[in-house]
Amino acid sequence: MRVHYTTEGLAEADLAPDPVQQFTRWFAQAAEGGLFEPNAMVVSTADTRGRPSSRTVLLKQFDERGFVFYTNYGSRKGREIAGNPYVSLLFPWYPLARQVIVSGTAERTGRDETAAYFRTRPHGSQLGAWASEQSSTVASRAELDRLYTALADRYPPGEQVPVPPEWGGFRVVPETVEFWQGRENRLHDRLRYVRTDTGWHVERLCP
Repeated sequence: MRVHYTTEGLAEADLAPDPVQQFTRWFAQAAEGGLFEPNAMVVSTADTRGRPSSRTVLLKQFDERGFVFYTNYGSRKGREIAGNPYVSLLFPWYPLARQVIVSGTAERTGRDETAAYFRTRPHGSQLGAWASEQSSTVASRAELDRLYTALADRYPPGEQVPVPPEWGGFRVVPETVEFWQGRENRLHDRLRYVRTDTGWHVERLCP
């Protein structure tokens, strides 16, 4: 089950001045290449005892401030971030033999920003945010469907759904961003941007 990578490499001279610009380039190439949900990323958190957990979440926005995703603040990741804000994001673009790893700290987005995004969600997804007390136990699928149906009756299509008070965004402010390109003989290219007091510094890592 071993695959030999034959793609072109990644040199320091190829990089953009900062990691957000470089991510923008690679993200566009992933989207243009037809990858399914190129904004899917593995979000890893850890509790105050250092016990990790991971899950796949969709990236909803990124800019020079950081990388944004939305969730229920009472979910496992929300609770863990509250106690330990250090987060890792992994974008696994396997067909391109690429991955991007973002490491940094997560902070909540403002309520206005959260509300603006919530309004763009499909009506059913808005109801789902209310129906699901994310990461908590539920008696059955039927119970979850019952909660959703009750909400659908209360807020029919065309009716504005309020933003749940415990639902919102996290912005991961990057401290490092690593761009990984698969190469032959497992001699992969790993170039990592590191935030410093004077800007971004790039270092090459052994594969």
